Amino acid sequence: MNLLALIMSQKIPCGITDAFIKVRCAMKYKFDYLVFIGRFQPFHLAHMQTIKIALQQSQQVILALGSAQQERNIKNPFLATEREEMILSNFSEADQKHIKFVHVIDVYNDEKWQKLVKSLVSEVVEAEAKVGLIGHFKDESSYYLSLFPEWEMVELDSLVGAISATPLREAYYRGEVVESAFPLGTSEFLHKFKNNEIYQQLVNKFELNDKTNLG
Repeated sequence: MNLLALIMSQKIPCGITDAFIKVRCAMKYKFDYLVFIGRFQPFHLAHMQTIKIALQQSQQVILALGSAQQERNIKNPFLATEREEMILSNFSEADQKHIKFVHVIDVYNDEKWQKLVKSLVSEVVEAEAKVGLIGHFKDESSYYLSLFPEWEMVELDSLVGAISATPLREAYYRGEVVESAFPLGTSEFLHKFKNNEIYQQLVNKFELNDKTNLG
């Protein structure tokens, strides 16, 4: 069997450095990059399913981590670097090489926020790369997906019972890790984080319905 036949049969995996093989690997994907925007507070099974779908359609997946400022509060308990760790812990080393991150701070102006996201993405993609956007219009809060008309949209149906992170966070502050909603890596991260004094500070804020940042 010649080299081309081996590649076509996928007996030679993508990622090998030979330029010819790189070209073939690129051909099997619809996109060079798919952007997935979210806060991932915390990262749950629907998030993971979305990334797996994205990895089937794109060479690389860019996770735009929202609310990436350094302040913590009960809505945004985990820093961007912690979310990176949480997310990557659920993927194989091979898949991790195809996942990139950009950190998007909160900007309360749609036009400025859209420009920020596009600017951050442009810093990690090659010129002329085909970039798409993947996501799910779950409710009115998903309107931001329509702010990027130049990126082809991969719209998903509701995944894994339309999981919402809000009740999962609330359960977490009550001491429960809802194992059925999380991949293993996230569950392990959350259990470990409970031993951090920051967790207790967040619990205290939750019990007081205090939405201000930790001091």
